[in-house]
Amino acid sequence: MSTLALAARDCSTMLRRNLLHARRYPSLTLNLLLTPIMLLLLFVYIFGDTMSAGIGGGGRSDYIAYIVPGLLLMTIGSTTIGTAVSVSSDMTEGIIARFRTMAIHRGSVIVGHVIGSVLQSVASVVLVGAVGVAIGFRSTDATVLEWLAAFGLLVLFATALTWIAVGMGLVSPNVEAASNNAMPMILLPLLSSAFVPVDTMPGWFRPIAEYQPFTPAIETLRGLLLGTEIGNNGWLAIGWCVGLTVLGYFWSTAKFEQDPK
Repeated sequence: MSTLALAARDCSTMLRRNLLHARRYPSLTLNLLLTPIMLLLLFVYIFGDTMSAGIGGGGRSDYIAYIVPGLLLMTIGSTTIGTAVSVSSDMTEGIIARFRTMAIHRGSVIVGHVIGSVLQSVASVVLVGAVGVAIGFRSTDATVLEWLAAFGLLVLFATALTWIAVGMGLVSPNVEAASNNAMPMILLPLLSSAFVPVDTMPGWFRPIAEYQPFTPAIETLRGLLLGTEIGNNGWLAIGWCVGLTVLGYFWSTAKFEQDPK
């Protein structure tokens, strides 16, 4: 077999390993998935009418349409926390030392985590999206091309955050630290345009919401699904995704290639 074929085989093996772990120990994924679902139900049924009135909407149904795109991206952030914890667990429990002695492609361990996490993120987004549809979210004006673009954005965003999460897991001394280090994946959506428009925020706070990866991604997804204005948010979202992916890739591979002390 060629070197590329062997690397692909090893990556496939590591992917199956990570998917089996997720299936056998689903509690972490379910706990992280409950956060966006609970926020969705809370903001729609408790705060929906008030929040809709505050942003000039016509009622709870308008606020459902507004909030769902942001929570879909928040779901990706929540899922990648599990990636950081899983990577840290591998690094601290000795299995990586065993892998280093085996005739396998070294990068396959990381690639398996990344692909597995992206697949879990997509599955989680589908589940949260289904909850959104069940409580009234509709995207009747989106074309097939816009749906495909929205799906591509979600996958690209999941890939970017996953590489960053892998790096966080590699530099964390234990799983508790990995979970804490990855908390910005949940906090940043709360400080974005996910729940209220940026222009309704205090002036001193707007730069925090504007100059971060979640806000342009949310506005782009919202525009694709609901037909709102995207402006330059599409290019900003792609730029953030590409930049974070490159940063996370080089950070993770450099850290993983370091021999353990």
